[in-house]
Amino acid sequence: MNVGFIGLGRMGSAMVRRLLRAGHHVTVYNRTRDKADALLGDGAVVADRVAEACHADAVVTMLADDGAVEAIVFGAAGVLASLPAGALHISSSTISVALAQRLAAAHEQVGQRFVSAPVFGRPDAAEAGRLFAIAAGAQTDVDRAAPVLDAFSQKRFYVAERPETANVVKLSGNFLIASMIEALGEALALVDKSGVAPRTFVDIITSTLFDAPVYRTYGALIAEQRFEPAGFAAPLGLKDVRLALSAAEDLRVPMPIASLLRDRFLALLAQGGERLDWSAIAGLAAADAGSAGVPSGDRVPSKTGDGHR
Repeated sequence: MNVGFIGLGRMGSAMVRRLLRAGHHVTVYNRTRDKADALLGDGAVVADRVAEACHADAVVTMLADDGAVEAIVFGAAGVLASLPAGALHISSSTISVALAQRLAAAHEQVGQRFVSAPVFGRPDAAEAGRLFAIAAGAQTDVDRAAPVLDAFSQKRFYVAERPETANVVKLSGNFLIASMIEALGEALALVDKSGVAPRTFVDIITSTLFDAPVYRTYGALIAEQRFEPAGFAAPLGLKDVRLALSAAEDLRVPMPIASLLRDRFLALLAQGGERLDWSAIAGLAAADAGSAGVPSGDRVPSKTGDGHR
């Protein structure tokens, strides 16, 4: 397929490389040109403007938040103004339910097609083509998007005809991951203060109770306090929890744990953790216990002195 791709962070760049390896013709655009130029050697064509990336059968957006998506889609000479009638916009960004609804309506109004297809997985999974795509939209549109999604995903899930439903699933999944990170951080603070090495505890629980990739991946990061470079930055974690709470408020669904997680992310960012992986919220439990703080390039201060080993 002739594919446009907009948004070349670590995840987006990895997805583009998978598309190129699958034989797709890919034109890339990024606000900062150097990230696009880095893909020239892989076979990508670099666009100078958003409109140039939209001369395609499908355009994929993989952007940080609602504001970035709105600027790219609704801006002058943006996706909405440039994508041909009948062509497909695949939104893989983690965005609000409300924006997904707005995108679907706007594309329909001008005769374009829209699929919401956020993904589960970190950049290393994208590099290996082992993301999980959560797709929603008209079945025929999702079928058209399949060759694109399958290039970087090990499995594709179709959830509903309403595109925004995929965003509800994505936000709910990220809420569960954040909940696990917080709970694991508290458990590690407890065993660490009792004299059990965090790595030992992680090995035990991932070999018995929680033999799952998400526990193995984040357990290792937390036990070793490896929060840089961020695979998924802490401010994005806060953003996703807020979006989950917003969707929950609209649907009248109380989410008290999500409210706690919002405060944990705020605490991390207040201590200078903007560059850290979102798993760094787990270090707050150790700081609360008076045993350790949250490390960063500049050493984030804890509540008890310098708080670092």
